[in-house]
Amino acid sequence: MTELTPEIILQAYRAGIFPMAAHRHDSEIKWYDPPKRGLLSVAGLHVPKRLRRTILKERHYEVTFDMAFESVMRQCADVRAETWINDEIIALYTALHDQGCAHSAEAWRGKELVGGVYGISIGGAFFGESMFSTAPNASKIALVYLIARLWRRGFELFDTQFVNDHLTQFGAYEVPRATYHSLLRKALKKKSAFNHSGLFSGDGAAAEGTADAFGLPSIDVSAGAFSEEKTSGFEDVTLFLQSRTQIS
Repeated sequence: MTELTPEIILQAYRAGIFPMAAHRHDSEIKWYDPPKRGLLSVAGLHVPKRLRRTILKERHYEVTFDMAFESVMRQCADVRAETWINDEIIALYTALHDQGCAHSAEAWRGKELVGGVYGISIGGAFFGESMFSTAPNASKIALVYLIARLWRRGFELFDTQFVNDHLTQFGAYEVPRATYHSLLRKALKKKSAFNHSGLFSGDGAAAEGTADAFGLPSIDVSAGAFSEEKTSGFEDVTLFLQSRTQIS
């Protein structure tokens, strides 16, 4: 069996495939390419009115980016009874975060991490992996901040893998596998930056000359960059919500 590496994980996402373990303590990882794929609209995210008001006026939490990536992953794995996130996945995605290809948004109440969401960034696509919350609306607020940042940075695809009740309130929808792969190929050609450094997160361009376990060209992981903007993106989320008000 081929040993999984961060590079193989990235190539899988580029091929429209994602990994999951059966449960938290299962060492076996399987690959998935479901017949229908869940998506959220980056530019057209539906934000419920009460949540919008909470974000803009009440501001219960401080939101940061890439301040506690591994902690967000571990919370996502540990706060629920069943999860597909095992220790190997945590190690692989943390390595991708160190390379600048995985990112998190965190919601804080004082010094306590109470919510967050994380995922993989490649080209103009963001692959949302999981989210957690131990305080009211914390994960929802972190998600809106994350998508607002992606919107400002020119991302065009937000992959949720599946659709559940939690995501439906944000307008999540499903597309057939073939449609998803077409949208993914288009998004991967775009060079969107998660931060303002000018370096691309998980550069969508492929390097030549090698092939991985999926028969695809390897990509230059060094093109990723750890986010330099870790503070609250309140300006981004304000502009984003204003744009949603104008078109809704």
